[in-house]
Amino acid sequence: MLRSSAVEMALIALSIFLSVVFLHTGSGSKPSADHSLCKLENRSADCNRKWLDSVPVDLPSGTEELLLDANSIQTLRNASLEPYQLLQSLRLCENGLELIEPGAFLGSRSLSLLFLANNALFMNYSMTATALRSLPALRKLDLSGNQLTEEMMATLIQQLSSLESLSVARNAIMRLDDSHFKNLLHLQNLDIQQNYIFEIETGAFEDLQGLQYLNLAYNYMPCIVDFDLAQLRVLNVSNNHIEWFLAAQNDVTFEIETLDLSHNQLLFFPLLPQLNKLQTLLLTHNRMSFYGNFFNDSESTLQIQFLYGNVTNVTTVNLWEEISHGTLSFLSFLDMSWNQFYYLPERFSEGMVSLTHLDLSHNCLKTLHINERELLSSLEHLDLSYNQLLDLQMSFSPGVNLPNLRWFNLSYNRLHGLPAEFFTHSAKITTVDLSHNPIEICALHGNTDGAASPICIDIRNAGSLRKLYLASCSLKVLGSHVFRGTSLVQLDLSDNPSALLDGLVPLQDVAPTLQVLFLRNTGLSAASTNVNFSAFQKLKNLDLSENSLASFPESLTGLKLSILDLRRNCLHSLPQHITQNQLGKSLRVIYLSQNPFDCCSLEWWDGLRRCHTVHIADMSQVTCNSSSMLISAANLPESVLQSCMWLTVDIVLLYIVLAFPTCLALLVAFGIFFLTFRQRILRMVKNRYRTSSSY
Repeated sequence: MLRSSAVEMALIALSIFLSVVFLHTGSGSKPSADHSLCKLENRSADCNRKWLDSVPVDLPSGTEELLLDANSIQTLRNASLEPYQLLQSLRLCENGLELIEPGAFLGSRSLSLLFLANNALFMNYSMTATALRSLPALRKLDLSGNQLTEEMMATLIQQLSSLESLSVARNAIMRLDDSHFKNLLHLQNLDIQQNYIFEIETGAFEDLQGLQYLNLAYNYMPCIVDFDLAQLRVLNVSNNHIEWFLAAQNDVTFEIETLDLSHNQLLFFPLLPQLNKLQTLLLTHNRMSFYGNFFNDSESTLQIQFLYGNVTNVTTVNLWEEISHGTLSFLSFLDMSWNQFYYLPERFSEGMVSLTHLDLSHNCLKTLHINERELLSSLEHLDLSYNQLLDLQMSFSPGVNLPNLRWFNLSYNRLHGLPAEFFTHSAKITTVDLSHNPIEICALHGNTDGAASPICIDIRNAGSLRKLYLASCSLKVLGSHVFRGTSLVQLDLSDNPSALLDGLVPLQDVAPTLQVLFLRNTGLSAASTNVNFSAFQKLKNLDLSENSLASFPESLTGLKLSILDLRRNCLHSLPQHITQNQLGKSLRVIYLSQNPFDCCSLEWWDGLRRCHTVHIADMSQVTCNSSSMLISAANLPESVLQSCMWLTVDIVLLYIVLAFPTCLALLVAFGIFFLTFRQRILRMVKNRYRTSSSY
C-alpha cells in the first residue's frame, strides 16, 4: 500500500515538473496568443506597426530589445516596462507619443538606448523629463521630430549626465546658450540638424568637453566666429547661411578631422585653426573667391566687432591675405567646386603634402599653374571640369612629376592641349576626360614644334591609360595609330562628326582591349569602307547612334556585346536571325528607335521580341515606315499586316489569281450564250457550210 502511494506521488511530481518545463520552454520560444504579431528573436521583440496602444505585458521577461515603432501608444504609463527588468533598448518612434509618466521606467535601470523620434513630446515635456531622469544608464537618446524648443530640450536632458549621443534634429530650436547642455560631461555625439538656429552664444558647448561629432546642418546660422571647439573631430555646418568662418587663432592643436561647410554663402576661404588635423574639407556650393588681384595693401585688413553681452571686442583680420589657412599637412580631400574662383594664389597648396583628392570643378578658372612639388607628388584625383581654362601649366622637372595621379577631369573647358609630356610624367594615370575642349589628337608624325603649349595632344604610349573621354572635341579625321601603345578599355569619341569618316582604322591599335566604345555621331555611314568590328572581340558596350548606317554591320554578329545602341541611323532592317548567332546569345539591352524600318520587313523584330534575354529599351519609340507613314512597330494595325502580305506574294501568281475570275466569267457567259442560241447557231453553221455530195 505504501509502495503504491509512493509510486503515485512520484508520478504526480514528474508530471508537475514536465508541465513546468514545458510551460517555461513555450513562453521563451514564442509570444502568447494575445501578442502573436510580435516577432521574437535573440532576446528582441519586434512589435513595429501592430496598431498597439500600450506596451505588451506578457512578452518574455528576458527581453533586452523592444521595438514599438509606428504604433498608437500616446502615453507610456507607469510601470509599463516593469516586466522587462533586463531591457536595454527601446524604440517608440512614430507613435504620436505625448506623455511618458514619471514611473514608466521604474525597474528599467539597464535601459541605455532610447529612441523617441517623430512624436509629440512637446505637449507634456516636464513630466517626460521626470521620467527620463530615472534612467541612470542611458547612453543614447533620440528626441528628433518632437516640435521642441530650446527650453523644452534643456528641460528634457537636464541631469542626463550619462548621455553619450543625443539627437534633437527636426525640432523648433532657434538659439543655443551655455544653459542648454549643462552637465552632459560624457556627450560625444550631438545632432541638432534641421532646426531654426540663427544664433549660438559663446560658451554654448563649453561643458561638452568630450564632444567629438557635432551636426548643425540645415539651420540658419549667418556666421561662425572665434570657433574654439578644439576637441571636435567632425563638424557639419552645411546648408546654413554662413558667410564667415573664423577659427580662434591660438597655439592649441585642434583635433578636427572633417569640416563640412558646403552649401553656404561663404565669401572667403575659411580661416582655419593654425594647428589642426584636418583631413576632409568640404567647401562646395559657396560664393568664395580670392581677391588679392583686386585690392592693394591699404585695403587688405578688416575690423570685426564681437559682442559678448556688454563687452565689445574688436578684432582685425586680414581676409584679403591669400594664404590665411593654417597648417594643412594632414588634408587629403579638398572640395572647392561650385564657387567663384578666378585663380588660385601661387602658394595656395603649400604644405598640402597629403592631398590626394582636389575638386575645383564649376568655377571660373581661366589659367592654372601648379608648381608645388608636394601637391604634384600626392595628387590622385584632380577635377578641373566646368571652368574656362585656356591654359594649364604644371612644372615638371627632374624628380618632379605626377607619380600618383590616376583620375583627371578637364571636361567643359577651352583647352587646346595638355602640358608637354603630361603622359610621360603620369605613369599611373588611368582615366582622362577631355570632353568638350577644342583639342586635336597628334597624328603618327605629330609634334609640338617646340612650342610651350602643344598644338596637339599625344596619347601614344600612355601605357597606364584605360579610360579616355573625347566627346564633343571638334576632332578632325583621326589618323592611323593615334592610340598606338595604349591599352584602352573605354573610349568615348561621341559628337565628333568628322572623326571616323574614314572608318575604324584609327581604332585598330586598341581594338583587342576595348570593352566600352561610344561612337555616337562620329561620321560612320554606308559609304565607310572600313566599318569592320571583327577585331573588337572584348567589346561589351557599343554606341553607334546618330550615324548614317544604312545596313547592319555583319561583323557585329560575331561579338559578345551586352549593350548595343543603334538609334538615329538609316537602318531599314536587321539580320533576320539576329538572335541565333553569338551576338544574340550575349546581348542584353538594345536601342533601335528613330530608324526608317520597313513595316513589311520585320521578321527580325518578331524574333527579337520573342527573345526573353534581350531587352529592347526603347520599344515604345520604335517605328516603321508604311506608305510614308510612321507606325509603332510594337502595335502594327491589321490593315498594314494584310497589305504587307499582298506585297510579299509572287507577282506572276498574283496576275494569274487576278485574271482567273475574268476568264471564268467569260467562259460561263459563253456557255450560257451557246446553250441559249444553240439551234440557231447550228442551223446557221449548217446553212453556211452545207455542200452537195457527189455519188
